[in-house]
Amino acid sequence: MRISWNQYFMTQSKLLAKRSTCTRLAVGATIVRDKRIIAGGYNGSIKGSEHCIDEGCYVVDNHCIRTIHAEMNAIIQCSKFGVSTDNAEIYVTHFPCIQCSKSIIQAGIKKVYYEIDYKNNPYAITLFEQAGVEVEQVYVNDQILVSNEMSEFVNSLLEKLATTLDEEEYNGILVQAQKYFQIKGKKPSL
Repeated sequence: MRISWNQYFMTQSKLLAKRSTCTRLAVGATIVRDKRIIAGGYNGSIKGSEHCIDEGCYVVDNHCIRTIHAEMNAIIQCSKFGVSTDNAEIYVTHFPCIQCSKSIIQAGIKKVYYEIDYKNNPYAITLFEQAGVEVEQVYVNDQILVSNEMSEFVNSLLEKLATTLDEEEYNGILVQAQKYFQIKGKKPSL
């Protein structure tokens, strides 16, 4: 199965979020122009500074000020390497904060895709509307990265477990497996 462009770019942002060094929230961002990735970023400390995962968060007014946000890191990467963000799109794992929203607008980015609602600031939404920046929520099922062979293997293991576990234990394992794999979800008949 071929995934959509939105799934592809949002999955890239989710992968970038795995590099985050913030212990409060892992965020990833991918800037795209003409269906090509031009930059990526994740939230973490500035170059050469201590990381939250090592030193703890530096919280002021309920915000960690040790980190720079994923969106800003991606925009700054474009600036550093002389890549225009005009009319680009950005895929962010979480709805951008007010400061990142303003930076996205000023960078000339015309569309924001995000997956998870996170403190969606009404003023950020108003600014996006005023600037003509489209905002769209995109859902990505993490199972798109799981191969059919792996799902089939898990299904075969579940069938074997069904014959050795009681129904309650089996159903508990089944629920966990369904979070990660495309599986049939039925207890095989004995």
